[in-house]
Amino acid sequence: MDFKVKGEEGKARVGELKLKRGTIHTPAFMPVGTAATVKGMLPENVRSLGADIILCNTYHLMLRPGQSIIKQLGGLHKFMNWPRPILTDSGGFQVMSLANLSKRFDNGVSFKSHIDGKEYFLSPEYSIQIQQALGSDIIMCFDECTSSEATEREVHKSMNRSMEWAFRSKTALDSSLGGTLFGIQQGGVFHEYREESAKKLMDIDFMGYAIGGLAVGEPQDIMFDVLDHSTKFFPKDKPRYLMGVGKPGDIVGAVLRGVDMFDCVLPSRSGRTGQALTRRGAVNIRNARHANDPRPLDQDCSCPTCQKYSRAYLHHVCKIGEIISAILLTWHNLHYYQELMGDIRSAIYNSELDHFAKQFFRIQKEGDIPLI
Repeated sequence: MDFKVKGEEGKARVGELKLKRGTIHTPAFMPVGTAATVKGMLPENVRSLGADIILCNTYHLMLRPGQSIIKQLGGLHKFMNWPRPILTDSGGFQVMSLANLSKRFDNGVSFKSHIDGKEYFLSPEYSIQIQQALGSDIIMCFDECTSSEATEREVHKSMNRSMEWAFRSKTALDSSLGGTLFGIQQGGVFHEYREESAKKLMDIDFMGYAIGGLAVGEPQDIMFDVLDHSTKFFPKDKPRYLMGVGKPGDIVGAVLRGVDMFDCVLPSRSGRTGQALTRRGAVNIRNARHANDPRPLDQDCSCPTCQKYSRAYLHHVCKIGEIISAILLTWHNLHYYQELMGDIRSAIYNSELDHFAKQFFRIQKEGDIPLI
């Protein structure tokens, strides 16, 4: 891995992260392909929108089809027809999101499959083994993600456990099998625990650093406050990844605070539920006001959806549950996210990010313009 910062404005950075399978232009957004597919999209379409890297999920791929099958079939890239970089999360988020199906221990987490109830045990060592069997380019440490409702005592205990698991994850990594390992900072909304976590991770020494445990229910201003305090502890010559974020405004605000990489299910999940994400905020295409609207979702968007289909048509196919609705809205949403990242990179290169951000938030606040 080679990471170079090419330009800066305040805390924001624009750069290039070079991996064996391709270069990632940062700040970067990673579409989420949880089970080896970005829902509603062909891999070549995802790439055509500008995505340099996608994210897949260790826990879900462990359940089905299983890492051994994927490895036998040539690895995850060949299996899903995505020849460019892939980041795999470790399964740590599922410790929180599937809390009713899991039990936590110092040596790992036992899960009951949400599919058939079969029991699995995921440890730092096994998570790394799975990710290397998949052939991941960026491998995440196994960690424990706490909810926004966790007490300070619970957060501190969980952070210390995650740091122990980070050490075990690095020890378990077989360098001969490839893959770049990122550490994950935890500590909830508590500044002192975020600092403690960052320092422990840097003592272990990773090729990149992620900020975990945010976007789990806390208000945006709290998340930004934590980022203001968190990113400054990480080395400037290594990438910083904010996990599970997020809404367009979250991304712009996080870039202003020094974050380089993002992922979120929002663009594809929103596309499947009738929501388009635009320069003027979210548009619920199911609303009756779109039924006879000949305009595109976003008049300034160059995606195939906006160039060829009206709001009226999208309203129609969404209301009757046609598959094309999810495809077209997801296509637009992912295009918008990649276009947003490109605009952010250009703004940093030209020392115009502050102006860009002010204009972005102003237009988002104004909202969608109804048909007159």
